[in-house]
Amino acid sequence: MIILFLNCGSSSVKYSVYDWDQKRSLCAGGVERIGIEGSLITHDRPGKLSVEIKRPLANHKDAINLVIETLTHKEHGVIENVNVISAVGHRIVHGGKFAKSVIVDDSVVAELRNIADLAPLHNPAHIMGIEAARALLPNVTHVCVMDTAFHQTMPASSYMYALPRKWYTDYRIRRYGFHGSSVLYTSRRAAVLMDKEVDEVNSIVCHIGAGASVTAVKNGQCIDTSMGLTPLEGLVMGSRSGDIDPSACFYMMQKLNMAPEDMYTILNKKSGMYALTGDRFSDQRDVRKGISEGDELCKLAVEVQAHRIRRYLGAYMLELGRLDSIVFTAGIGERDPDVRARVLKGLENFGIIIDPERNEAAMTNKAECRISADNSRVQVFVIPTDEEIVGVQDIVALLAGTYDVYTKFRYIFQEKDYRNKLRDAAFIEDVKKRPSLLKAAMNLPEALKQELKK
Repeated sequence: MIILFLNCGSSSVKYSVYDWDQKRSLCAGGVERIGIEGSLITHDRPGKLSVEIKRPLANHKDAINLVIETLTHKEHGVIENVNVISAVGHRIVHGGKFAKSVIVDDSVVAELRNIADLAPLHNPAHIMGIEAARALLPNVTHVCVMDTAFHQTMPASSYMYALPRKWYTDYRIRRYGFHGSSVLYTSRRAAVLMDKEVDEVNSIVCHIGAGASVTAVKNGQCIDTSMGLTPLEGLVMGSRSGDIDPSACFYMMQKLNMAPEDMYTILNKKSGMYALTGDRFSDQRDVRKGISEGDELCKLAVEVQAHRIRRYLGAYMLELGRLDSIVFTAGIGERDPDVRARVLKGLENFGIIIDPERNEAAMTNKAECRISADNSRVQVFVIPTDEEIVGVQDIVALLAGTYDVYTKFRYIFQEKDYRNKLRDAAFIEDVKKRPSLLKAAMNLPEALKQELKK
């Protein structure tokens, strides 16, 4: 069974193709600059050189058509023709009321359109992608995988805002949360690494990338998360402000005679790390370079970032009552030992003890690692996220009629012997360059250990 997975942005389409029968990813890539001069597609296959094709693309239909052409190309394609595609998955950032993935029909599209203004930077693009893909592949089942679905188990005390009741009843103003597929995957992998069932484990997942969130997972279910109505609330992010006093917005709108849409742009695209570094850097790599060069604003930016994460970490420890594991994931969470060290510094009295050597070794997006010390009561992991496999299994189960809400559904990656073969191969190459990684890596099968000894 071949699954095509799409993630459509306003001027981009990311894609991947997964072979469910072989349990492996065939390719991944992305189309950029849709409707803009210089549009192109980048196509990556395991073990082969990347392919780049430039072509004018007026809209998402042109872009997805180029994806299909690339996938079926006689030289760099991965499938014979589109008829082998069993389903197309669509990642939806804001799923509103949906508590699980759903097969697309006109009513689903209508509901996504109805809540599009709750995620104006994301959902309109998702809808364009769905409509384009359905037009190009009309005989294939299409499925929406909702990024907000995992958080639908939050109690009302967590998701309600202290705002006029009619805002909630008439306009659905509440906290929804995001990064759901990532949290679902990593929290369940943490349970596997602890040799426990997911309903026995309380975890805090720190998904730290350009967009960032912290989620409290109690007995396998979300009870609270830092993002809210939109992905703007919560942590300091690459270009998003995270939590602020709303009065600051009204004050500056008056002072600068600013329109609401201009303030929205500032909060989402010109704040966060970008603003803290003096309107310069939203990319963590640039911030790190600045610190190495003695830039005080860059140093301040990472201190503010870590402080905000620690604040949520402390709050969620109290909510959970008992904390078994902390998970770091996503680009920064997986690759930046300094951020992890700053967040967890001085928490020994809470049973959280970091092994500095393991933490430094775990600079990878290719292996599951433990960075806590042997005497740490709370286990701390670095787990590369895999949102694709969550969506793929949802789709396969929907087609088979065996799917249910995540609290009643078991994923293949909850099994101890689950392996990501592509990651294993990449990990072997990484260890050859950096043997210290073995000090942190976990869940290595015997065959892989023997391969590494060679």
